[in-house]
Amino acid sequence: MRWSKLQREIYKLVDEKINFQIHCTRYPMDSERGSTDLPRYWITLDKEIIFDYPKQFAVWGGTINCSGFHVGYPHNTDISDISNLIREYIDTPKEELLSKIFNNDHWGLINIFRAADRRIGQRRLERLKKKTHNIAAHKIIKARLNLA
Repeated sequence: MRWSKLQREIYKLVDEKINFQIHCTRYPMDSERGSTDLPRYWITLDKEIIFDYPKQFAVWGGTINCSGFHVGYPHNTDISDISNLIREYIDTPKEELLSKIFNNDHWGLINIFRAADRRIGQRRLERLKKKTHNIAAHKIIKARLNLA
């Protein structure tokens, strides 16, 4: 699926009162060993970057600090895994949003999406706030509760 279509679908779920944006791009990288595209996913809230893949997950020496990550970054990346996770979230029924376990969420994205999801009301947002330690999700919850 093209990124623009996936992006449109996630935007349909986001509370329109908050300034939430999600982006994906690929940067071409050529080297002596060949070429590959380096993926980047980032999420902003009021123009502040609150999630940044791979920046938040890369460690010195070119390895990745995250369970479930592909070995061999940058030549092997998680770009399709992240898109598949987004698709799985979009396809999750409303009544399962807070209870479903997303086993492939190695990046903490699901609680960010839950926090921004307009289908989750104020009461359930308060429960999510107590349940998660995700800083980005807390920023989104705070923005949504302050606008309510």
